[in-house]
Amino acid sequence: MPVLAVMNHQNERVGEIHLDDGIFDGQVREHLIHEVVVMQLAARRAGSASAKTRSEVRGTTAKPWRQKGTGRARAGRRRSPLWRHGGVIFPPNPRSYEFRPPKKVRRAALISALNRKIAAGDLKVLDTFELPETRSSEVVKLLNRLDAGGKVLCVTADLDAGLRRASWNVPKVKSLPAPGLNVYDVEHANILLCSREGIEAVQQRLRGASGKDAAVVSSGDEAPGAENGVEAAPAAEDGS
Repeated sequence: MPVLAVMNHQNERVGEIHLDDGIFDGQVREHLIHEVVVMQLAARRAGSASAKTRSEVRGTTAKPWRQKGTGRARAGRRRSPLWRHGGVIFPPNPRSYEFRPPKKVRRAALISALNRKIAAGDLKVLDTFELPETRSSEVVKLLNRLDAGGKVLCVTADLDAGLRRASWNVPKVKSLPAPGLNVYDVEHANILLCSREGIEAVQQRLRGASGKDAAVVSSGDEAPGAENGVEAAPAAEDGS
């Protein structure tokens, strides 16, 4: 069973959290991660490329010159794809590039991405994201104390408007609620920084509403039961 240390804002260990080994089995399925990342990037494409065929280009349909006797190559229309300002052969048309792998594939890909972060030691758990002030400087100070450099993804149980506002102008820092956690953002980040409630909400989302909450052991406290767990996060598509 994976065990992660829970740190406070001073980078001091204040407890630990036991992850569900039924979810975080340590397996990293590269092909699933690749498939879901491609899905997410494909869904972002505008798909607005467009060009006109010879029938759509503006211009006369008259024959430029007579068929024979001029010494020139024969020509039927000025809108021919062979001519300048003519149409395009098999032009691109507006389309959607979106595709969706099965839900189980999207879930397994997200678990694989999280397993990779856990194995590399790049998933850190913070007791809370509460800041003294809702300022970008406070976020920078917190990340420096936690030695969280590079691209950082902050994960909370629900949308934290204060954290989102404070981290908005900090370069390479992004915050997401647990229902919005996705494969691309996990892979793109160097450090995944989760609140205690955030990692529990992620587990609840991956486990489903019928599962049990993870056991959390804090220093000086007994291991709480399921009654101290976080309510099930709103259903969200993995990798969306």
